[in-house]
Parts: sequence; C-alpha cells; structure tokens
Amino acid sequence: MPGVCCPQDNIRRITDRIPYSCCAVRDFFCKNLLRGLCFVKDGTARIHKIMPRLKLLLLVFILNVHAVLAQNISGIVINAEDKQPVDFVNIGIAGKNVGTVTDVNGCFHLSVDPCFSCDSLLFSRIGYNSCSIKIADLMIDSIMVVPLKEKTYELSELKITPRKFKTRTLGVTTKFKKMNAGFEHNLLGYECGILMKVKKSALIKKVNIHIATCTYDTILYRLNIYKVQGKSTFVNMLKEPVYITMPGSAVKDEIQLDLQSKNIVVDGNFLITLEHVKDLGEGLLYFCAGFGEKTYFRKTSQGKWETVPIGISISVLADVEK
Repeated sequence: MPGVCCPQDNIRRITDRIPYSCCAVRDFFCKNLLRGLCFVKDGTARIHKIMPRLKLLLLVFILNVHAVLAQNISGIVINAEDKQPVDFVNIGIAGKNVGTVTDVNGCFHLSVDPCFSCDSLLFSRIGYNSCSIKIADLMIDSIMVVPLKEKTYELSELKITPRKFKTRTLGVTTKFKKMNAGFEHNLLGYECGILMKVKKSALIKKVNIHIATCTYDTILYRLNIYKVQGKSTFVNMLKEPVYITMPGSAVKDEIQLDLQSKNIVVDGNFLITLEHVKDLGEGLLYFCAGFGEKTYFRKTSQGKWETVPIGISISVLADVEK
C-alpha cells in the first residue's frame, strides 16, 4: 500500500545492518521474526501479541552476535631471562572485569568483546614487573608470547627506633557456618578478603581462615596482601607468592598459615585476600561469615573492587605498634 511501511521491510532494513560475519545469526533472526508477525487486512502488525517472542528472539540474537564477534586471545607468558613459562599470572583490563589467569604452563585464553579493542591488557604477577599490551596488538597474532622480567627489590635503609608492640587479632573471627560466602564458580582471578585496620605498623605472624564447607578434591589458592593507597586502590606488597594448597579432605574447620618467617611488616590498613588461580573442577569453598565487616572482592584479574556488607572469616595474628 502506497505510503505505508511494511513491517517486513522494516525488519529487513534492520537486519541488513548486521555484519556479514554474523550472517547465520542474521538469517535466523530475520526468518523467525517474520514468521512471528501476524498481519491483518490493513497491513499493520499485531506487535503486542508477539512481544514475548520478539524479546526472546532479540535476547538470542544479542548473545549469538556477542559470541560471533568476540575476539579470542591466546598466548603464553614466559620469564624474559630463562624463557620458562610463568604460572598464575594475572591478566585483565584494569577495572573492566575482563580477565583470566595463566595455568601451570603459563598458557592463557581470553575472549574479549570488540568494544575493548582500544584498551590494554595488564599482565602482572608477584615477583615480576608488570607489562601492558594493547588488545589491538594482541589480535594480530593467533598465539602471543608475553615475556615478563623479574623484579629486583632494593633493600631499604634500616632505622631502629624504640617502639612498643602488642599482639592483637585483626579481622573477622566468627565460626558461624550457617552464614557463609566464598568460591563456587571456578572464576579464574576471582578473589575476596577482609580489610585489616591498624593505625601504625604491624608485623604479620599468622593468618586464620574459618571454613564453613569445602567439596573440592584439592584446593590451591593464592594469598594476597595489599597496601591501601586509596578508597578502592590496593597494591600487592608481597615479594614472593604465598599459596595455600592441600587435599580437600584435609580442609576442616580452620586453615592456619604461619607467615613469621616471611617478616611481613605493614604500615596502616591492609587488605588480605584469597584468590582463585587454578581450575579446581567441580566443587566449592565457603567461609564462615558474619555481619559487622565488609568483604572486599573482585570478579577477575585486574577487575574492579567491590564490597558486600558481610565479612568472611579471615583474621590475622599480628604484633601491632601501640
């Protein structure tokens, strides 16, 4: 009918804008959408009767387009000096919740949406200098080799001043199992922990973690200790990685980690977390939890820090300056 826009024409006009790399998805969307339209004599469509189907088709379309257009980046991270693979390297776009962790062989695989093509991937690991590479450059090669240089630490000047210390327990100590939170989805780079509040210096002696339940056959987590540099800015202060690994059957009510030999001294508030760095298969690890403190967490490597108003049971035994 002259002057009347046919619904089929509108749909084709929309689907013609879909990239030809998504032609299979486009054809599926167009075919099923046209099939769902019900016309009356005046050529208009009873759109309100098919809205549920339209919404479902649109959701399927969006998910499939994302899968088709997502750029798969694979590679291996090696030691720049001896060319050996570097395990458990954090890889991600800073603050964007897009990231992963290398496996025991230094290999990684990451699916990145095209909207992040102008961003950079940050590669970091305790004991190595961080490295940042533009995603557009990573897309050039099918498998990238990323070298990391080992970090050298300068010995700070030792100043001896008379100070008094008192042994204190910091953090959350609850053993209440009916309230719990933790790991269950095998998300590489996911970490959670508790902010320890001290006004002056503290020598960390032990870390205690109260467990609600564990169903993994084996656990392997990395313990991180961050210095607070802003409201949501934390910098890892460890010089070598600390791992917790044991059979799942050995994970009982409490995990205790002795750090006295590492001589870890912090000044002011610090954040202690556990990080999921290895695919552990089916299972979960939940910590006891309670009200009164916040749990800090981020969903993947280099992701954005967030908080929830429930504190997981991680505590520290430390000598704290009076």
